[in-house]
Amino acid sequence: MRIFAYALRPYDELGYLDALSHELGFEYGWTPDYPTLDNAGLAEGADALCIITNPMTPELLDRYHALGIRGIATRSIGYDHIDVEHARKLGIRIAHAAYPPEGVADYAIMLMLMALRRVKFVQRCAAAQDFSLEGKIGRSLGSCTVGVVGTGAIGSCVVRELQGFGCRVLACDPVEKDELSGLVEYVSLPELLAASDVVTLHAPGLPENRHMIGAGELARMREGAVLVNAARGSLVDTAALLDALESGHLGGAALDTIEDEAGLYYLDRSRDVLAGRDRAALMALPNVVVTPHMAFYTVEDVEGMVRSNIEALLAFAAGEDTPYEV
Repeated sequence: MRIFAYALRPYDELGYLDALSHELGFEYGWTPDYPTLDNAGLAEGADALCIITNPMTPELLDRYHALGIRGIATRSIGYDHIDVEHARKLGIRIAHAAYPPEGVADYAIMLMLMALRRVKFVQRCAAAQDFSLEGKIGRSLGSCTVGVVGTGAIGSCVVRELQGFGCRVLACDPVEKDELSGLVEYVSLPELLAASDVVTLHAPGLPENRHMIGAGELARMREGAVLVNAARGSLVDTAALLDALESGHLGGAALDTIEDEAGLYYLDRSRDVLAGRDRAALMALPNVVVTPHMAFYTVEDVEGMVRSNIEALLAFAAGEDTPYEV
């Protein structure tokens, strides 16, 4: 069994992949570059690919199929960057990653606290030696009603962790989780938005969820409420969010992901003039925290991503089922 990994980070992922090759018995090759038609030949002789969130178009899939690739796993929970339907037509099995939910859940709660305590503004002032208190008063998370949109593994973890703060927690999800009984009250999305001081998004980036938070939804949110997104940028209409922030209707936002991230993460673009003015506008606001889609980035989660991908690809090679297949 030989696996070829694209866009592999040598400073963290490579170590886990190498350790797993000895533990589970497979050969591998790798490159830090993303897969393209030009470098597809690097995977010649491999049985399967391990990728990250780069587009896998029908043309790329055709090329890899011709090279003998029969399985592809992405080191991410989301897999909307892969043309899964075309892959299935070719007989290529697709898997996504799984990892402990605590990393993203912890980060989402950190973002809530940063927004509620105006940390970005406080740090900016401190850097300019402005140590005054005026305009920096915050709110206690425990005094807030928090609305959790999506109670999958990560959203459920957020619900459980919020219990330690003493919050009232509302949730919205098509499937109510029995294990959250007594911890959360399930309501409709409009009800959740109207009643929450903090709204945190943990829904998948499916086509039907695109812009689930748009101008109408933002208008329903409480005056001064905070929006947190550590899920997918496509969930929020960025232009509408900017309008809600600039009007003063929203009290703030804390975003680990926004729309139009392609070509930015996880690259050093510090010397470049970047397109996409919405990002610049959000980052300029004193009440908006924007981080580079790294809520997942813990040693536990990175190891889990690589391990779940490799276990899935080995199962594909053996003709076995795997819970990671999509």
